[in-house]
Amino acid sequence: MTLKRYREKRHFEVTPEPSGPDPASTRLSKSTPVTKKQPALKYVIQKHRASHLHYDFRLEWNGVLLSWAVPKGPSLDPAVKRLAMQVEDHPIDYADFEGVIPEGEYGGGTVMVWDKGTWIPDDPDVDSSLRKGELKFTLQGAKLKGSWVLVRTHGYGQRADRSWLLIKHRDRYAGTEDIATTQPRSATSKRLLAEIARAGGGDAEKAATGDPPVAKAPATAKGLGAPRTKRAAAATRKAAQRRR
Repeated sequence: MTLKRYREKRHFEVTPEPSGPDPASTRLSKSTPVTKKQPALKYVIQKHRASHLHYDFRLEWNGVLLSWAVPKGPSLDPAVKRLAMQVEDHPIDYADFEGVIPEGEYGGGTVMVWDKGTWIPDDPDVDSSLRKGELKFTLQGAKLKGSWVLVRTHGYGQRADRSWLLIKHRDRYAGTEDIATTQPRSATSKRLLAEIARAGGGDAEKAATGDPPVAKAPATAKGLGAPRTKRAAAATRKAAQRRR
């Protein structure tokens, strides 16, 4: 677990993303189990409108944030399996990053802290679970809670070992709500993507494609509403004349 790939892809004199401390200063030993005495492990999902909209799912482990790109976002429905492509590890302080990555930089676009909290692995030997390709855990987030699992797909191609599925387990937090659509705002700033982009000098119009559609005001009935109003006014005048 290293930040080498993460740092190689970014120009920190340009991007506001954190470079992060050396993971060796904060990581646990290879076989260190998770115990109640240790600090809670961070969890975050960042909604990211780059060339395409996707959700970055991140779990703190051994001094870094293990990271997966989830194109369609998480689903609360246990029957729905979301593709999650593992990407380079990110620094721990990336969990608080919300803002605009300049166009032309790696991942250029708008980033939102869509959900954050802590996570608890079912098996304290997380490294073993990762090697086996099945990581079960509990989320305690602002939006996502309960039991989940990441399962490696063992598919084909050059990145087969990086392909996982993110699946919700059946519990009291499961359901059919499309939570990515019904809860579009940041878990920290409460802003929409377009608002974050506008504040950071980014492309608000591009970022808005990741927000729910804005409801249009009802169209005025140009040849219908006006005549009806005139007829009603005329009828009122006639009724008043009859009463005189």
